[in-house]
Amino acid sequence: MVVDPVPVLSGVFDRATSSAATRTHTALPLAAGIGLRSPHLPLVREQGPACPWFEVHSENWFSAGGPALAVLDRIRRDYPLSLHGVGLSLGGADDLSLDHLDQLKALVDRVQPAAVSEHLCWSAIGGRWLNDLLPLPYSREALDRVCNHVDRMQEVLGRPILVENVSSYLRLLPEEMPEWIFVAEVARRTGCGLLLDVNNIYVSACNHGFSADEFLAGIPVSAVAEIHLAGYEEMEGLLVDTHSRPVWPAVWDLYVRALSRFGPVPTLIEWDQDIPDFATLQAEAAKAQALLDIALESHHVCVA
Repeated sequence: MVVDPVPVLSGVFDRATSSAATRTHTALPLAAGIGLRSPHLPLVREQGPACPWFEVHSENWFSAGGPALAVLDRIRRDYPLSLHGVGLSLGGADDLSLDHLDQLKALVDRVQPAAVSEHLCWSAIGGRWLNDLLPLPYSREALDRVCNHVDRMQEVLGRPILVENVSSYLRLLPEEMPEWIFVAEVARRTGCGLLLDVNNIYVSACNHGFSADEFLAGIPVSAVAEIHLAGYEEMEGLLVDTHSRPVWPAVWDLYVRALSRFGPVPTLIEWDQDIPDFATLQAEAAKAQALLDIALESHHVCVA
């Protein structure tokens, strides 16, 4: 289904218009990073293991100070850092939480991350917060709502953000457009970048019967500024994005096709349940790095 053209909104944020090496939505290195979770904080703080960059969940660091935030300050001195939000509810019917935005801005101002991202989902209604990333109806009304919220978030932070496609296990019908058109329109209308979760694309494609490659083909090349990879589990006939396993071979294959389309893109290994030792995460990141290196060579990108 083709969406009627929507006028591009003018704004203060630069848009990415050229190759992957010159995208303006992120200052992350063109390398494979790791999602940093609490079990590995002492090791990273004390030993400084090899890793080109880390990503942390923003809400875990909402405080005015204290020892926890001091740890993040220390890590930020040694590594590029991305802040990844899970609780702003960009697609919710409620207005964005001003308290949440204020705390996020304070954190962004403090650590000066290379990238800031949030999910294209909803997780709150009527002041009640749900511990989940719930799918959106892919309608023009929802698109308007999300774009208004993304504009507001970027205005408060004073910088472009990245938005991530989520995995889903049900569809809200009737849909006025496929998910990839919805995601692409959010980027086009707001000037935000895209955090393309390749595992989520694969999971949703299997659950709903659409083509993962058609999803990739519908996403504008210049908007993709980061990629996520993770492991899923199969539960009662559904694939569930549990972040509890290594990346599956089919997802690695889709990642290769994503790199072929979008060029080399900063890539993150996510692992949030049944968290293994840090060496296991480094090994997963090394697999992604090997594929990134091939993409870097084939696109003739030089990394300083």
